[in-house]
Amino acid sequence: MNGRVRDVREVVREEMLMRDKILDVLKDGPKTVPEIAQAVGYPCHEVMFWVMGMRKYGHLCEDELTDEGYYRYRAVIKEDS
Repeated sequence: MNGRVRDVREVVREEMLMRDKILDVLKDGPKTVPEIAQAVGYPCHEVMFWVMGMRKYGHLCEDELTDEGYYRYRAVIKEDS
């Protein structure tokens, strides 16, 4: 990114666009927010908004707590009803 701090509303609006990118990153296994941020090329504080939104709606869940105090998040496999 270019270093500017974006408005929270602007970041939140991108959640739907980022969902597939984040789920694609998690195909290789659970990752922390900093690991996800590095993989998608966005700052951690923006990725945290998207991860928490995805968690709220059941797309992600916590997997394990690292020694550094970060949770690893994994994709939730939703089965068709």
